[in-house]
Amino acid sequence: MQCPAAYKDSLSRCSDDMKDAAENYIEHTTIGDPELDPIMEELSSIPTNDLHRFIEAGIEQQDRVFRAAPRCLRDFFDNLEEPAWVDHKAFTPGVRAFQNNVVKVFAAFVAGVLIDGFSTRISKSFVQTGRIFDNGVARLQQNNRQQVEIFWPGGLLRESDGWKLSVRIRFVHARVRYLLARSGEWDVGVHGTPISAAHLGYSLACFSARTLKHSTTLGARYTREERESFCAVWRYAGYLMGIPESIMYQGEQDALKMYRVGMACEPEPDEDAIVMSNALINSAPLVAGITDKIERAELVRNIIYPVSRLLIGNTMANKLNFPKSSRFKMMRAFLEFRFDNAFTLFKERIFRKGGSNLITAFGASLYSNAGTSYKLPDHVHAERSSEW
Repeated sequence: MQCPAAYKDSLSRCSDDMKDAAENYIEHTTIGDPELDPIMEELSSIPTNDLHRFIEAGIEQQDRVFRAAPRCLRDFFDNLEEPAWVDHKAFTPGVRAFQNNVVKVFAAFVAGVLIDGFSTRISKSFVQTGRIFDNGVARLQQNNRQQVEIFWPGGLLRESDGWKLSVRIRFVHARVRYLLARSGEWDVGVHGTPISAAHLGYSLACFSARTLKHSTTLGARYTREERESFCAVWRYAGYLMGIPESIMYQGEQDALKMYRVGMACEPEPDEDAIVMSNALINSAPLVAGITDKIERAELVRNIIYPVSRLLIGNTMANKLNFPKSSRFKMMRAFLEFRFDNAFTLFKERIFRKGGSNLITAFGASLYSNAGTSYKLPDHVHAERSSEW
């Protein structure tokens, strides 16, 4: 088994019952997307505009345009079949649960789930590309939009936007891996493959099981059936995003184990993790449309940081250099959040004032009158890349 230098001490930190899973995790730090990465290499010689046009044609099923695409790309889409374990009817309870709890899910995602993710070395690829600094708000809005679409009734059917956005993300990841690998700025021997299968499998576990945990802390409620269905939706979305099944969870408990294994295997948060996590926290009010500097700073300081510290725990919050918060301040922020949210929903449902949960979700998501863009970055650094 190849082991990047950053992970050489990982197995020693794992309990005996985690050893096999940890070895599998470390092995996947050297793997990207075994199917799509070679295709992106083969497609690197065609003009960028043609590449974007053919990817769009493949995802949107524009047969007339797609007939002119390179054979490798046509074969990729021909072979992108729905796995036998997918049951779209089984997604219904998870869709219902998401829509009933969407505000708490979004809050959990920003204050907890993304921090779980960016505390790992996956943060390094984002810092090196600079994507989060130029487009931090758009990044959060894109995350929100994917969630809205995959948790829409029928959202993961072939013709639906949840399916299309998930496959688009797969192409973005493959393109960034291609650019980073050739930039001379990424040390595979130390860090493994950029945006590795291990990191994506870990992130998927966070998107599902950790979202359920954090949103429940914030007041969301789920039945057992809804929890398993919620994880099943994310599992199929992860499959479409190109995560190998060898590093994907089976259900909620398996996802929680994947999270624990990832936390045990990952090195201590470095400067990139600290920068990324704090940048995301500070971008959150902008997603909600709060642009006043004073109001934004107060929200970050008095609500988002304390709630995040409550969700991820003091130990991790300290490693990420989050501002100190007393237990009283954390609980006050937590109760204020829950009270304000409950009161808002009470007004909407009883007095029919304001927007619905889903209207709130759409407002915090990235939509464009021009539709979905299938452009990819053409330079490893965001500030030097064409708009995409």
